[in-house]
Amino acid sequence: MTPRPRWTMSLPLLVLAWPVASLGAQKIVAAQSEIGFVSKQMGVPVQGRFERFDGQINVDPAKPESGRVAFTVELASAVVGTPETAVELRKPEWFDTGRFPAASFQSTSIRSLGAGKVDVVGRLTIKGVSNEIHVPMSLASQGDVVKVTGEFTVKRLDYRIGAGEWGDTGLVANEVLVHPRLTLQGTATP
Repeated sequence: MTPRPRWTMSLPLLVLAWPVASLGAQKIVAAQSEIGFVSKQMGVPVQGRFERFDGQINVDPAKPESGRVAFTVELASAVVGTPETAVELRKPEWFDTGRFPAASFQSTSIRSLGAGKVDVVGRLTIKGVSNEIHVPMSLASQGDVVKVTGEFTVKRLDYRIGAGEWGDTGLVANEVLVHPRLTLQGTATP
């Protein structure tokens, strides 16, 4: 995978991010993109990011229903708090990056909600577990540049993230809030 936009995410839950896969023309502008997330550890918000992710979006803001999104995130690229925490996240209790190096998202449908807003539905896969999620997004275009922003919640335990003592949601909250903010260059293709 090629280094791409950063993510802002919370300690234990990284959520792999928002899906982006394209049929060709739209490319992520890495310097202007990030996918962030926030979780809570003992009630305190913790942020982090992924340093390496890849994907492209093929979404026409005027006709989003015909779009497609696919995205992958290199889980070992998580940056959260201290370097020790980042190393901890690679272990089997968390992301188990030796067995599951990447998380992925593949859209199954995109529904227009009007006023530049869409609901992207698809399968998020982390640690070999796939679940359907809804990703509400806003699309704003100017020429051949599209700004994509959104926010959604992932439950880490649904993906076996944080085993053993870390399964205690009093220590690490189950919910992780993900904040994708992407800049795309190019025109969507049919």
